[in-house]
Amino acid sequence: GLRGGYCIGTDIDVRVLRGRSDEENVFSNFQQYNLGRPELVRSDNALYSRHYRSHKPLYDAIICDPPYGIRAGARRTGSKLEQPRPVLEEHRYDHIAQTKVYAVSDVMTDLLDVAARTLVMRGRLVYIIPSMTDFDPQSDLPQHECLQLIHICYQPLQIELGRRMVTMEKVKEYDIMQRENYLAKAWANGAEAAEKCARIRERLLEAAKLKPDYEQKAAMRKKRRQETREAKKKAKRENKLKNSNFGT
Repeated sequence: GLRGGYCIGTDIDVRVLRGRSDEENVFSNFQQYNLGRPELVRSDNALYSRHYRSHKPLYDAIICDPPYGIRAGARRTGSKLEQPRPVLEEHRYDHIAQTKVYAVSDVMTDLLDVAARTLVMRGRLVYIIPSMTDFDPQSDLPQHECLQLIHICYQPLQIELGRRMVTMEKVKEYDIMQRENYLAKAWANGAEAAEKCARIRERLLEAAKLKPDYEQKAAMRKKRRQETREAKKKAKRENKLKNSNFGT
């Protein structure tokens, strides 16, 4: 946006796109920096063809921070029901689509595939991926035949955990007839490499449990979370009571 580019933002959760209020949202952020108004689209990489035409590339660059399940688990559009009920026309504007669990390995596979399909030639994909100390960027990063790895910038966050900013460049035209082949080759080391991304949260917990006083510290954190929840409930009750008294 600062360089004059036309920006398009997407998310599977329409509430993220709408923001907290008229003053706190994506549009107000752009306005604060005197940038052009972006286009926001509720979409799902797992169902890309439902949202966009794919007959030609759209983007010069794709910049994203995919969900990895450390704080919030990845979700994709879908229902637990075999035959979900259709959404009535009058409810479509405010409807929040049902979602189901989205495996982290599939998140990354679909991301690279969508980038290879939608970037112009020499266009770039930039994303962040968390990793443990045993992560090998050359063999454990997801790959795509149409994308070439250009840069990796590592930032340590904890003794066991860090994150890498990865830049890839499109070097080959996408062939839709080869899509299944592209997806099958996404992980050079197969399930082992995909598992290193998919189990970040579990592996962090396993490492934490080996540290001294883990149980005591975990109990303290649980107590603080409970106190925070109780304080929020109390504030909500008091605010509700205050509003009801004001109305009378």
